[in-house]
Amino acid sequence: MKQLIVLAIITFFLTLFSFCQSQEIDVIVAASRTNEYFPIIKNKKVGLVVNQTSYVGNTHLLDTLVNSGIDVKAVFSPEHGFRGKADAGETILDGKDIRTKTPIISLYGKNKKPTKEQLEGINLMIFDIQDVGIRFYTYISTLHYIMQACAEQNIPLLILDRPNPNGNYVDGPVLDTNFRSFVGMHPIPIVHGLTIGEIALMINGENWLGNNLKCEIIVIPNENWNHNTNYSLPISPSPNLPNDQSIILYPSLCFFEATDISIGRGTYFPFQVIGFPDKKFGEFQFTPESIIGMSKHPKQENKICYGLDLRAIKPIPKFTLQYFITFYNKAGENIISRERWFNLLAGNSTLQEQIINGLNEEDIRKSWSDDLKTYKAKRKKYLLYTDFE
Repeated sequence: MKQLIVLAIITFFLTLFSFCQSQEIDVIVAASRTNEYFPIIKNKKVGLVVNQTSYVGNTHLLDTLVNSGIDVKAVFSPEHGFRGKADAGETILDGKDIRTKTPIISLYGKNKKPTKEQLEGINLMIFDIQDVGIRFYTYISTLHYIMQACAEQNIPLLILDRPNPNGNYVDGPVLDTNFRSFVGMHPIPIVHGLTIGEIALMINGENWLGNNLKCEIIVIPNENWNHNTNYSLPISPSPNLPNDQSIILYPSLCFFEATDISIGRGTYFPFQVIGFPDKKFGEFQFTPESIIGMSKHPKQENKICYGLDLRAIKPIPKFTLQYFITFYNKAGENIISRERWFNLLAGNSTLQEQIINGLNEEDIRKSWSDDLKTYKAKRKKYLLYTDFE
């Protein structure tokens, strides 16, 4: 009888443990931790760097702050605009938020950095934008310019951190600073493995702002998240990254932006297909069309493209050159129609040369392994969360 009771107790606790292990703890993003940052922003004149991802529960951060009596002086919007509906590279105009009447200042186009006049009357900036952890995703470039402007005007920057959906690894060539541009401002790899808050600390710590500038930073971290946590974004970070599949494939497929090959812009599954109007590229077919809010004039518009369908591939591969090398071998070197753009995305001119010279992915990876090792060691100094290693 006693053995049965002991067995029952053991079974109960094993079941309970298994149940607890199976329950995912909800990730609480920094913006939702209002008790942590409301005391900081009370009685401040605030500037916001936000977009369509900047939500506190079901309410936009701007509305949350205004409804709470916070004095928001201006909204600074990055690429794709305040509501996130502009195409990549599309000019964003200044304006005014319809609901709150707050002035909106574009930080895309010629004005990438707030001017002294635009910051007048602001004594605290807040940055709250969902990033995807890839060097050429331009929100971290916007972060750089915000930090620089705040440092110059002695304005503290409050960063409301958000998880990095590609934060569970580091990969790709480290940027050669001779190829610095808005799609790559820092000597970091393509997949950098940092959150917005962590990379801000790195920019400061590595003196990347220039002129001995340091930005006064306060980071509110996420709760129940670390670099091992799977995190599905509740809101699309930009018009052509609509789901987890596209976000994870993004670093591998972005090199095709420097070619005439389509990666699904002009469809409802961008960054999940690859194709060109030639049957030699594959049996799968799709036809890019003009889609307002996603891609007005996509490559190969209204043409049947043949290639690969990656929408259902599982597990989703991490950063790889296999897709680009495969299509390059089928198309020849004319595939790269925008050589400089390819080099800016790669962060060097070496990768293009290696592909043209027929190197395989394994040999190419060896060429960046030492730089990657050095970066990984440097990165650890700025981590706010448990790492994946």
